[in-house]
This record gives sequence, C-alpha cells and structure tokens, in this order.
Amino acid sequence: MIGVALDGTGYGDDDAIWGGEFLVADYAGYRRAAHLAYAPLPGGDAAVRRPYRMALAHLHAAGLAWDEAYPCVAAGPPTEQRVLARQLAGNLNCVPTSSMGRLFDAVASMIGVRHVATYEAQAAIEMEAIAETSHADAYPFDLTGDEPIRIDPAPMWRALGADLLGGMPAARMAGRFHRGVAAAVVEVCRRIGRQEGLKTVGLSGGVFQNITLLGLCVQGLQSLSFEVLTHRQVPPNDGGIALGQVAIAAALA
Repeated sequence: MIGVALDGTGYGDDDAIWGGEFLVADYAGYRRAAHLAYAPLPGGDAAVRRPYRMALAHLHAAGLAWDEAYPCVAAGPPTEQRVLARQLAGNLNCVPTSSMGRLFDAVASMIGVRHVATYEAQAAIEMEAIAETSHADAYPFDLTGDEPIRIDPAPMWRALGADLLGGMPAARMAGRFHRGVAAAVVEVCRRIGRQEGLKTVGLSGGVFQNITLLGLCVQGLQSLSFEVLTHRQVPPNDGGIALGQVAIAAALA
C-alpha cells in the first residue's frame, strides 16, 4: 500500500526530522517514495513552541524576504530575528525537517492566527477552525524528482505572501492552504500508484486529526478510485504507534 504519514516530529532513517512522508510499505518494510521538502528547524523545540520561528525558517528556505508586513515577522523580537537570521545563514543548530505539522504551524503564524503555542498543534488547530474551503482554490506546490518525489512549498509561500499583502482574509488563505496540501497529497499518491500498480492508500499521523484536511484527501483519492484507509478505533497520532509496532513484530516473527 501507499502509506501517507503526516505528523509533527518523527526520527527519520537519514537522521532528519520526518513528518511529511509517502511510503510504499507492507508489514515487512518500507521505501520512502516522496516527502515534503526539507526546511531548517531552528533551535528544535523552540521552533515548535514559537511558530513564528518556523514561519521565518520556511520563508528563508523558500528564498523570500522577511517582509515587516507579515504577521510572523512582526511577532518576532528584532534581537531574536537577527540571531535567527545568522543561525539560518550558517545552518547552526538547524536540523532539517520534512514535518507537515511544522508547515501547518508556520502558515498559521504567517497569516496571523497563532505565534506562540502553549500545547502541541495549537496553531494548526486554530487555523483549521477558521479555514474557509468551500470557495477557496488551492495554493500550488511543486513536485520535483522521481524517487523520492519532493513536495516543494516555495510556490505556496510566494502565493500566500502575495495574498497577505493584498489583504485577503485569513480564513480564505487558510482554506487555500488546506486545499493545496490535499491536492499535493492526491497528486503524489496518483503518481506513486501509477508507478507501483497500487490502489490502496492509508492516511495516518497526527496531522490527520485535522478533519478538514482528511475529508479533502479522502474525497480526492476516492475520485481516482483509490481504496482509502483511515483511523476509526485507533488514533492517528502517537496513540497508534504501539499497535503498529506489535503488528510489524508479529509479521516478522
């Protein structure tokens, strides 16, 4: 099957922080077929607690200036921004991450929803709560390479920045982002499915607690005749890890 694992923090087999992965997998093993492009995670947990840091890191990775009109820039103290800029330029204490959860945090700060989090995924949860998707078109993501396919959010950041400076409401931008992520998920699965001859997709990881994103992904995948597996009795976040470990151990025994 194709396993789509979208999460906040996971340790990858290349020593990076994973969380935006597309795996061709069974109980015996996996192959990483696609992932969200790496961005720097400056200061580790500091970026998790302060989403504006993650937004600034993503803007840096996308090659975009820190415009003072962006809410995430206004939220960061000038002294901290100067240190962060040097940190990013020198790649100091910046672990690469493909985390979709951190991308959600970054976008939430960019559009002014939440800059400092007091609990896990707070920024993403609050952004989902305001997202207006019914009339929102999708932000673009670039898909590059063959295997692994890289999902590059740089075009999304450019479009988001233009919308922000143009005065678009945060709810519309949040909706465009949700639709953009879902469209990227569906297109990557389409490409992997065609290449591998697979028609089953499993959606897991804490990001799929986002019902808006989950619904958009299921709808898009089913329109391409995929069988879509989602969580019902076991949670998609860390609460499901032990059961997965048991299932793999049993298969390998």
